[in-house]
Parts: sequence; structure tokens; C-alpha cells
Amino acid sequence: MAATVLATAAAAPPALAEPATTVRYPLGASSTQFRGYAFDTCTAPSLAAMQAWRESPYRAVGIYMGGVNRSCLQPNLSASWVREVTLMRWRLVPIYKGRQAPCTTLDPTDLLIRPSRAAEQGAAAASDAVAKARALGLRPGSAVYYNVEPYDVTRPRCRDAVLSFLSAWTRQLHRSGYLSGVYVNLHHGAEHLVQTYGSTSYARPDAVWIARWDGDPGLFGWSGVPDSSWARGQRGKQYRGDHDETHGGVTLNIDSNRFNAPVATVSYPYRVTSASPLNGRSGPSASRPVTRTFAPGSTVQVVCQTPGSKVDRTVVWDKLVDGTYVTDHYVSTPSETGYSAPLPRCSYPYQVRAAEGVNRRTGPGTGHPVVGRLPTGALARVYCQTRGSLVGNTRVWDRLLDGSYVTDRHVATPSATSYSRPIPRC
Repeated sequence: MAATVLATAAAAPPALAEPATTVRYPLGASSTQFRGYAFDTCTAPSLAAMQAWRESPYRAVGIYMGGVNRSCLQPNLSASWVREVTLMRWRLVPIYKGRQAPCTTLDPTDLLIRPSRAAEQGAAAASDAVAKARALGLRPGSAVYYNVEPYDVTRPRCRDAVLSFLSAWTRQLHRSGYLSGVYVNLHHGAEHLVQTYGSTSYARPDAVWIARWDGDPGLFGWSGVPDSSWARGQRGKQYRGDHDETHGGVTLNIDSNRFNAPVATVSYPYRVTSASPLNGRSGPSASRPVTRTFAPGSTVQVVCQTPGSKVDRTVVWDKLVDGTYVTDHYVSTPSETGYSAPLPRCSYPYQVRAAEGVNRRTGPGTGHPVVGRLPTGALARVYCQTRGSLVGNTRVWDRLLDGSYVTDRHVATPSATSYSRPIPRC
């Protein structure tokens, strides 16, 4: 049976080992995936412009949330702007433009990475990005994309500085419960991320956003980037640069992008509709302990939805910002029986750490049929964990959003041998 699960012979690496460092999600965290077209513009548009642009083909917007080299003022960008825009059902792509490569070829006025302090500066940038994300209401589980402008890729010392900086950026984001993304030019930086994809010297980012202004929005078939790298909903492409577009009578100067990648997670306000206090529980089941109650008519902040025990006509449970779960039956979400947009499904992505990848199966055991495979570095979007057949030193199996199962042995969850918080039990 050992041969039926990939890479079971080797001892499991520590959960924090490069390149697949674990993400320390707090209780109220969840990831949000966006598939579709997005635009980014230097200054966050007004609320009126965002409302007008609901007539556009775009459904997400890139926001320059911070960084020492952020070049535009942000008179609109605030926590209230984020609340209003996400209520319009926009997804947000957080962008952080910090220090640039020592050999950058774009803007000589930018503050640069100091090679001798690259790791220190990368970690500091991530800490600042997390603080700014929290201030805007971008919750743990969000992806934050570091903006790396083109640089001279022929200079080894510069390359090493950039990689050390981004590795520290990734590790620190992961420690804080956020996913790491990198925006980089296809031919002036991306090759270095590809070269070190499996390196144990650097932490690997969870997603890449490639700049290649060729008018092709395709997310695979990129020159120099194997399709097996960042292969499962971990890619964005900026396929057209600065240009004007008009939608709803409003003209903006934008870049055009396409994504299938993690973006920002926010919370959405809904009203408690029960006639008596609503029980908040430690997990998505009426059998889980009550941890608090919510008064009828009060507002709860919902982060995501997940399946659980049936209450009346629904199996949907809502996860709140403090990690509490309430049945969706008594919450004013649009659907009374199913999932409600724009709320995402609760998920906790972790990278596959086995070099050979891991098999996806129909059930939690090596005896169940194989239905697919996640390559190394792919994000396993876990929504619950359960007990199954022993693989290596663990019986924990992770159930993914697509319904398949993978052994937890080959996924970079916090625990290598047991269940990991905040993932609920299946």
C-alpha cells in the first residue's frame, strides 16, 4: 500500500521547513479565491466610480495598500471604502510596493533592498503589510502581493537579495496567518522564482502574478514557467498595461488582469433572525459546545460558509470573525437553504510539500480510488480534517473543497502528526 501514496517513504519534514512553510491561521481566518478579470489602478477609485464600473467585465480591483515605494496618494482607501466596495461584490487584490531590487531597471528614485539586510527588510515589510491589511479590514487568510518591478536578472548578488527578501516576506506573512503573493515581470524576475521553486533555501510564495503585456489573458503556457508550478488556482496575469477604459460613464486609467488565485478575505454583516438568542458554537455542528450567544436582531460579521449538521432545511453554517460558528438558518443571508454570494466557502490553503506531489482520493484512505493529483507547491484547499488510514506517522486526512481527500502527511499544515487548528473536523 505504501507505493500507492506518493512520497511516503521519506520522513515528513518539519512544518516550517522551506520551501513549503506552514500558514498559522487564527480561528477567524479563511481564504478567498477569485476567478475572473480584475483591474488595478494607482489610486483606489471613488465609491461612485466603483459602482459605475459594475457595468465592466471586471469583478476584482487591485489596491495599493502600502509600501515605502507606493507612488500614489490614496484619499479613498480606508476600512469604510473596503466595506462599501465589497458590499458591491467586488473582490480585492492587495498590493504592497516596498523596497525594490538593488539592480532595479525601472525607477532610480525607489528605495532599494540592502543585500546585507534583505531578510530583515523582507520580514519588516511583511509585518507592515499585515498591520495595514488589518487596518483596512482585510482578514487573515487574505493573500498580499508584493510588487517587484523589473530588475537586471544577470546579477547574482542582486538575485540573491531579492530571493532572500521574498523568502522572509513569505515566512512572516505565513506566521501572521496571511498568504504570500508576488507580482513580478515574466522576463525580469519570474525566472528566479522558478529556479528556486523546490529549493530548501527559500520559502516559496503561494501565488504569482505575472506582468506580460502581450494581450493574452491565458494563465498557463507562460514562457519559462512550467505549468506544474503554482498550478492549482495560484496564478494571475497582467496582460495589458496602462490604458483608459470607460464603463458606466466613468473613465479610469488601468492595467488589465486575469486571476485564478487567492485574494483578500473580508467579513460581511448580516442580522440574526432567530426569536431567541442564537447559539455560537466551536464548530459547524449543533453537537459542538456553545461558546457564546447572539441576541435576536443583532449584527454578526460573517467571514465564510461551510457544511455542517442540518438545522431545519440547511446544512450551511456561517463562520464569524472570532471563529465562532452559527447555523445559517437563523442569519439573514440571501439563501435559506444553500450558500450565499458573495460569501466564500471556508478554506485553509496549505502548500503540498512532497516533492513528488500527492494523490487526491475519493475517501480518507489509501484504499480509495485516486481521482487526481496535486503537484508539489500546489495549494491544498482544506476545509475539514478526519481520521483515515495510516500514512507515515499520521492518520489525519484533509478534505478539500472539491470533495477529494489527501493525506495530511504531505501537506504543510501546522501539525505533522495530528489535527491542526483552526481546521474543523469533518
